[in-house]
Amino acid sequence: MKILIGGASSKFFHLKEFGEMLKKQGHEYLLVHDVEIYSGFPSRKISKWFETKTKLKDIIKKFKPDIIFVDRQTKFGLAAIETEIPVFVHLRGDYWSEIQWAKETLYKYPLKRIILNMKDKTAKKCFTNSEIIIPICKYLEKIVQKQYPNKKTQVMYQGIDPTRWYKEKGMTLKHPCVGLLQGAVIWGKAREMLIMEKVLKSMPETTFYWAGDGPYREKILSVLNKYKNFHWLGPLEYPNKVRQYLSEIDVYALVSGIDMSPLSLQEAQLMKKPVVATNVGGIPELMENNETGFLIEKGDTDQWIEKLTELLKNEEKRIKMGNSGRKFIENNFSWKKVVSEFLEGIRNLE
Repeated sequence: MKILIGGASSKFFHLKEFGEMLKKQGHEYLLVHDVEIYSGFPSRKISKWFETKTKLKDIIKKFKPDIIFVDRQTKFGLAAIETEIPVFVHLRGDYWSEIQWAKETLYKYPLKRIILNMKDKTAKKCFTNSEIIIPICKYLEKIVQKQYPNKKTQVMYQGIDPTRWYKEKGMTLKHPCVGLLQGAVIWGKAREMLIMEKVLKSMPETTFYWAGDGPYREKILSVLNKYKNFHWLGPLEYPNKVRQYLSEIDVYALVSGIDMSPLSLQEAQLMKKPVVATNVGGIPELMENNETGFLIEKGDTDQWIEKLTELLKNEEKRIKMGNSGRKFIENNFSWKKVVSEFLEGIRNLE
């Protein structure tokens, strides 16, 4: 079987791992940057507004894919659907909530709203005309099924290569410390970080580090940067600097308003770090409460203070949870397992 994979350049690292495991299991893949093949209007590059679909047609003629796997909902996906080759739409987030948050924040102004509405129409056409929608967790699958009750769905978790995640020196942090590793791209996710203000006040001897960035960075920093025990590190080079960061922290914290499949949660567990995370979205599917870490109810700062303090004071528990976390991720989210389940799902479609 031949699979053409189209996605954003920012996801190439992981999409290539997906493709390489497909190859190991006897299949061919070709990975392309979707917007470089076809993007149309309203692309950021005006030259793209007038381009034809020749590049995609040439790729299909040469590669002859059996499936086109689109990692996001763009004009590339629409062009792929026109080829009449089965299109699999991979969905990483709650698209419908995210589009609403975008309308309420970054896309409030008329021109931006027009562009957002055009992108929304494109996405909905991709969903409607795809062969199958592939959500990244079971929680998201339920949301998809509400939107498209007659559409085929199959969960495909984010795979990960455990061999890439090992202890590495290179970063020095002040201890005891808690590490956050998350973006500030979607306000519905990022705004939960503001509850950390009370946690910072209550734990002055603990240093909190945030690695990440995004359009809502300043909204977060305007509140949290006032505290001496909070430090923003900016975005980290992936995967080397991320590995060094996760090697050095004592406890990993994921403070999110909603999340489907945060990769850093898997990475932290592979690095044998106990994890404390908000009990929302697909997060409970990626960890074991009270075994690899603790789930905290949204907005509950007292729970955050209690569980972080408990872990920071108990090295034995940190080690035990860290070891359990590594085993849990290895057993459930290796690329071999994820791709095997994906291929089994394809066979069941036939």
